[in-house]
Amino acid sequence: MIVCSCNVIAKAEIEAVIESFLERDEWQLITPGMVYHAMARRGKCCGCFPRVIDMIIEASEAYHRRKATPEDKIIPFIRRIREEHDRCETVRRVARTAKMRRAA
Repeated sequence: MIVCSCNVIAKAEIEAVIESFLERDEWQLITPGMVYHAMARRGKCCGCFPRVIDMIIEASEAYHRRKATPEDKIIPFIRRIREEHDRCETVRRVARTAKMRRAA
């Protein structure tokens, strides 16, 4: 499945990069920019970034479950990632709405 059509990046490629980051430091905050940089690519339209963030969350949670990390450590970590993602999405929506209003 293609996640980024601008760079033609498949889901499996992104998941492999996320997994490599988690192997180096399982508690680091992984961003789409880090993922793209590791693949020697850059975000162009960045429309795929919300999906990449979802993939980071899913992969991080699955990784910690495979490693049998205690729930009391996984849940707050995943919650922080999701909250930051939600905050960024809200800012993005507000900016898009403001831009549309200015154009009208």
